[in-house]
Amino acid sequence: MSQKTLGRGSSYDFLGFTPTFEFRFEPHTPLYMGLRPDSCEIHLSEHFGDASPGASIRIEVDDVHRYCKALNAKSYRHARPGVQHQPWGMDDMTISDPFGNRLIFCTDRPNPTPQ
Repeated sequence: MSQKTLGRGSSYDFLGFTPTFEFRFEPHTPLYMGLRPDSCEIHLSEHFGDASPGASIRIEVDDVHRYCKALNAKSYRHARPGVQHQPWGMDDMTISDPFGNRLIFCTDRPNPTPQ
């Protein structure tokens, strides 16, 4: 998951994430790193057993519709996200990373649709 592992043009680059740190106990050992899109920071680890592949995290953003529009304007070949209106009053945009995790960017909707 280093810059070499993530690669140029990775989904994290596409999402606007920037690395905040990279740590290894020794060269050629698993990487532990931080990525930040804005005020939120996520940590990724190559260490066996640190987490289960296929995890989901929710990341609140100011305007998920604007973020979605900006991402689609990049014409990234591996993702064309859309926004879903959730009945609990959130608008969600879900993107899967290359490791099988789901990043759910969300914004509170001021007037949720009553059920």
